[in-house]
Parts: sequence; C-alpha cells; structure tokens
Amino acid sequence: MRGVTGRLMLLDTASLYFRAYFGVPDSVKAPDGTPVNAVRGLLDFIDRLVKDHHPDALVACMDADWRPQWRVDLIPSYKAHRVAEEHEAGPDEEVVPDTLSPQVPVIEAVLDALGIARVGVAGYEADDVIGTFTARAKGPVDIVTGDRDLYQLVDDERGIRVLYPLKGVGTLQHTDEAWLREKYGVDGRGYVDLALLRGDPSDGLPGVPGIGEKTAAKLLTEFGDLAGIMAALDDPKAKLTPSQRKRLDEARPYVAVAPTVVRVADDVPLPDVDTALPRTPRDEAALQGLAERWGLGGSLQRLLTTLAA
Repeated sequence: MRGVTGRLMLLDTASLYFRAYFGVPDSVKAPDGTPVNAVRGLLDFIDRLVKDHHPDALVACMDADWRPQWRVDLIPSYKAHRVAEEHEAGPDEEVVPDTLSPQVPVIEAVLDALGIARVGVAGYEADDVIGTFTARAKGPVDIVTGDRDLYQLVDDERGIRVLYPLKGVGTLQHTDEAWLREKYGVDGRGYVDLALLRGDPSDGLPGVPGIGEKTAAKLLTEFGDLAGIMAALDDPKAKLTPSQRKRLDEARPYVAVAPTVVRVADDVPLPDVDTALPRTPRDEAALQGLAERWGLGGSLQRLLTTLAA
C-alpha cells in the first residue's frame, strides 16, 4: 500500500456510480449519443470529495465478484434476487440497467488514465477490499459508500468513519460511533450482529424472523453481543421472552454461518498499488482520447484542476 502517509479515502465505486447513474439525467451523452451520465456523475463526485475532504491517498475499490461463492455456500439466498445470469466458470452476472453496463469499462479506463488506484480482487466484493485497506491503514480512513454494511468498520479510536451520501456527495452523513449509538444503539463492531439479526432484504439475508432492528438492538444492549445472546438462550434464567427463545433457537443454523457472510473480509490479497492522490494524469494521451471519445468535458476538467491544486 504505497503512498499512504495521511488520510486515506476508499470509494465503494459501484455504489457511487449507481448513484451517479440515477442522479444524473441520461440526456448527458457522448458525441455519438451514448449515455455517459454515470461516468460524468462519478467524476463530479470524486471532484467534490477531494475538494471537501482533502485525502492524501485515494482508492477506487471494485467488485471483482459481487456475489462470492464462499458467501453463497453459507447462505444460498445471498443476493440471489439480483442475479441476471448464472455462470459455472466465473462470477454470476448482476442485474444492471442496460445503459449503465457499457459505462463501467469507460469509468475504469478513465480512472486508470488519471492514475487513481483501482483495486478489485478475484473472489471478493469491494466491501472486502475496503475492509482490508482499512485494517492495514496507518492513519485516518474515510469510506465513501451508500451501503450501510460498511458501518461495521467505523472506529473512532483509529479515525475510521463512513461518509454516506444523502444527496449526491454534497450532503454526506458523517458516520462515527456516536452517530451509530444514537441511531442503532451499537458501535461499529456491534453493527455486524445487529445486521445479521435484523436481516437485509436487499442482500437476501433472512435475519431471525420476528427480531427487527429495535429488538436486535435491545438484545445486544442486554447481552453484549451475538455470542452473549446465544449463551442466554441456553440459560433458563436469562431475560428472553418465550417467542424470542423459540425464534432464536430455530435460527441456530443461520446464526452459526451469518457472521462469516455479513462481516467484511480484512485479509484480502491486495496488489501492490500506489494509492497516493495523483497530481497529474498517469497517461495524458489516453485521457485526452477518452475525453474526446466520450465527451467528458467540464466534469473531467474540474477534477484535473482539483487534483493539481
């Protein structure tokens, strides 16, 4: 992880380009009429993030595998509703809007020409790449994502926070431990237990039936963590209602495997990349060609000016 001496910013890239795609009208097109709303929107996002938060290092984290088999083996419903096409030999294809798919290779090419580190690792999601960079970071970390799963990485002591876009990236929710405790009654570490008990339909995680967010938070406050809750289940004197006991008992097989699925990996084999924020483009000729081919105009110019400042 070369080049990190200060604040590291990690982008959950797919989460941001999906937001850009839905936030910028598809009337934003290349000279040949191809929509480039996600490309230009993402460049505008990065420009604003660098301007407002002054990272010393920046990594665009990618989903090399958005639905890793090792997670599916444990919970088969994991992201199953988002599969467009199954593949025996490689990752399944995700449901992606028709006019977004062709923009992803353009985004990748532009980031590479700019010299912004772009990291995806086979068999892992972007979340896992983010988790590993975060675990290895020596200084403060800003994680930019629209995915609440990454709240589990928040750690005030280490200066790790999640910047969660509420409107574009101009309005960000600065998620620290105080915010998590107020909202969910847990800290970053406790968020994994809360999330797996509550479940998450958007990820195909069933959760424990009948245990919603408030009940999960209450149980975690009472018993400390998931292990404490499951130990209480085996203690007839513990303060659990009969229905909570029944539901948790029936959910034992799920509870045994869910932590591995919900917890982001922190041991991904990362490539050796220079994460330092680029001041000048890595490949100016390639960038110029991409700018003309795709009509990146003001979005790219603004970002180049910000990077050079």
